[in-house]
Amino acid sequence: MGALRAVPLPTTRRAARMERTHHMTDRFDILLIGLNHKTAPVEVRECLGFTANAMDDALERLHMLPSVQEALLLSTCNRVEVLVTTADHERAVKEIIDFLADSNHLAPANFTDALYIHRGDDAVRHVFRVAASLDSMVVGEPQILGQLKDAYRRATERKCSGVILNRMLHRTFFVAKRIRTETGIGDHAVSVSYAAIELGRKIFGSLEGKTVLLIGAGEMAELAVEHLIRHRAGTILVTNRTFERGVELAARFNGRALAFEEIGTGLREADIVISSTGSPDYVLRRDQVKAMRRGQRQRPLFFIDIAVPRDIDPEINRLENTYVYDIDDLKGVIEENLEDRQRAALQGERIVEEAVIRFRQWYQSLEVVPTIVALRHKLEEIVLQEGAKTMGGLGLKADARAQDAFDKMTHAVVNKILHAPTTLLKREVGHNQPALYLDAVRRLFGLDD
Repeated sequence: MGALRAVPLPTTRRAARMERTHHMTDRFDILLIGLNHKTAPVEVRECLGFTANAMDDALERLHMLPSVQEALLLSTCNRVEVLVTTADHERAVKEIIDFLADSNHLAPANFTDALYIHRGDDAVRHVFRVAASLDSMVVGEPQILGQLKDAYRRATERKCSGVILNRMLHRTFFVAKRIRTETGIGDHAVSVSYAAIELGRKIFGSLEGKTVLLIGAGEMAELAVEHLIRHRAGTILVTNRTFERGVELAARFNGRALAFEEIGTGLREADIVISSTGSPDYVLRRDQVKAMRRGQRQRPLFFIDIAVPRDIDPEINRLENTYVYDIDDLKGVIEENLEDRQRAALQGERIVEEAVIRFRQWYQSLEVVPTIVALRHKLEEIVLQEGAKTMGGLGLKADARAQDAFDKMTHAVVNKILHAPTTLLKREVGHNQPALYLDAVRRLFGLDD
């Protein structure tokens, strides 16, 4: 065989490796700038918010800022937040504030007092808390997690996120799911519509198959229908003074619309009546219901009145097997459940702190990667060069099979040599002074020569 020569890495691979190593040695900060319902009134939030149509262009302009490497933009009715990675924290803060001002044609002075700026662990903690709805106006509400997922989807589709934000957001969604599962933070009703449905569940044990009559087709009724469907209610009847609106709501949820004059028909079919009209007077009085209930006194009928002023005459409660609950009854349920959510939130905060520590450990481990990559590269070069000299001195001729065997041997030797230092470096990240170990390795092996 002829000489087995050392085969240098192709120029493109070598360049790619060196470029990747260079980028990983850059120290990026995680930075979050934003405002929310706690720091800014609605008139400020609505001026800074981005419409769905404007989000794509805004995100791309954000990503193009000179100080920004990775970017994500979140805009809801309760918050506007910018999450980025940057190698120049101070410059990024200024550029992002200017970006928010220019995008919304505002002077920075109009909103800077309402901004919060989080960096590093504080930024990570904030995002985890937002996703878990620990920072929401209503603790435990589920909408914010979906909104954050949409923001991340936009960032990935436009290649605005990278290694750091990808890892961070994946952990964010995992943490939010864990908090919701382990603490039950979203299990208890804290809105009037949801509380009404929860009350119905307590009355019947299950709403599955129950017929529900909705009187009124406004926002409260719409929210109630969504909760009813989630709990597999049976037939949903909708009656409204404006019949067209009743038809529209019923059609959206596969229900049945009744004319307002057909309330009696609905009462004869219904197990639960939920009323939420804007009427200044009672929609149903005791005598009406008594007449409509003739022959049905053995079947219980529950009225849940979520209107203010009330729709249902409280005297109806005196009829046999007929029960009326009003907004005050629901408030008791809501207050009790808010206390439950606050207890769940304390558990959630603990889970967030654990997750912040784990993410920090991963983030710090990125400092180790360039040193390990450089060390592997140096060892591979040494083995290849010395192998080529030895085989060349023996006058051996290279062929594909021999070259493949030598490459495998090189890989195995380098892995064995690197095992102990790699394990040590990864173990020391997040403990003691990792920079000392990294500096020692680089100096011992002359990686910066």
